[in-house]
Amino acid sequence: MNLTPEMLSQIQSAMRHAKQGTFYQERFADIHPEDITSRKAFEQLPFTEKDDLRDAYPLGLQAVSDDKIVRIHSSSGTTGTPVIIPYTQKDVTDWAVMFKRCYKTAGITNLDRVHITPGYGLWTAGIGFQHGAELLGSMAIPMGPGNTDKQIKMMMDLKSTVLCATSSYALLLAEEIERRGVKDKIYLKKGVIGSERWGAKMRKRIADELGVELYDIYGLTEIYGPGIGMSCRHECGMHMWTDYLYYEIVNPKTGAPVPEGEVGEIVITTLQKEGAPLLRYRTHDLTREIPGACACGSPYPRIDTILGRSDDMVKVKGTIIYPSRIDELLATIDGVSSEYQVMIDHVNGRDMLNLLFETESTDSDVRRALEKTTELVFKAKIGLTPNVKAVDIGELPRSEKKSTRIFDNRY
Repeated sequence: MNLTPEMLSQIQSAMRHAKQGTFYQERFADIHPEDITSRKAFEQLPFTEKDDLRDAYPLGLQAVSDDKIVRIHSSSGTTGTPVIIPYTQKDVTDWAVMFKRCYKTAGITNLDRVHITPGYGLWTAGIGFQHGAELLGSMAIPMGPGNTDKQIKMMMDLKSTVLCATSSYALLLAEEIERRGVKDKIYLKKGVIGSERWGAKMRKRIADELGVELYDIYGLTEIYGPGIGMSCRHECGMHMWTDYLYYEIVNPKTGAPVPEGEVGEIVITTLQKEGAPLLRYRTHDLTREIPGACACGSPYPRIDTILGRSDDMVKVKGTIIYPSRIDELLATIDGVSSEYQVMIDHVNGRDMLNLLFETESTDSDVRRALEKTTELVFKAKIGLTPNVKAVDIGELPRSEKKSTRIFDNRY
């Protein structure tokens, strides 16, 4: 996106503020905000990586005094030391304002009843959805994850009109509502889906089975949480709230800017964050900038829905595989469901890739034909021949949070 003089001034101010904390005091000891007078100078600043944030544990990122901090959130810490993000009251309010904007972008109003299934606690999800709904004046129903029986009962009894969920849990709920035969007692009109990448086939299943319009929401714990970007009714990418952040799209390997419209990694700088401002933070999320104005009339620029993560790739027999590529190829095969699982093993000195997919067909001949087709398409589009097996709908695990679809058992 363009770096305007106003944004450059905001970046200088953000850098000045960030250096109030020990993390950026040390990181930018020899760099001064006044030095950042052009886009070229800004792009020479070092990236901030998640490992840097882990090294700052617990509160090295904090850039204000303790009396200004009203809350902390944290990444899951499942892959190492958690990242602690402190928030001031302004940060909390700004996040709610952005989230309200997300809801309004999706056409959600104060007459809606917003059913919130993402988790609460240190994770940023649930409370962000709730505060945005409350600021809008909607009825917030803070369910949190799990207890599907109660979820569906409350959905029916309270006549929820908006479902907020991960794509995995939205699919689980859709399948369970269909199985119980209570679709006619569900009042959902819209779904706000975030936290994980999802393919076109999964999107269509959720939309069809729940009978809803679906909207993508974007965010990450380090940058407020979900709510920094949102798709509109035209389904042509997500509008990014650039009055609160500046983003770049860079080559994941070189860090250089990519041409407009080319896929790369999104890098984010916060412009107004107080508790834990971040400069040139590498998200590892892969997307592209969408040029031009959106038909909805929003002045905010757009990025594409997240295609995957630069650190999600696996290499098998020298071939690099992204989960998004598997989504894309399965979407082209009629009869194959959106749900799949990949197991990678090392057997007798060789890498083996096993691909399981769900199908509604119970006919053995049809299944064998689907397996063969999938094998050939996988070979043609990715360059490897997998061992393919068709299984029943619902046989692969469902998740109340994010689904893991690729398991690398070689290490």
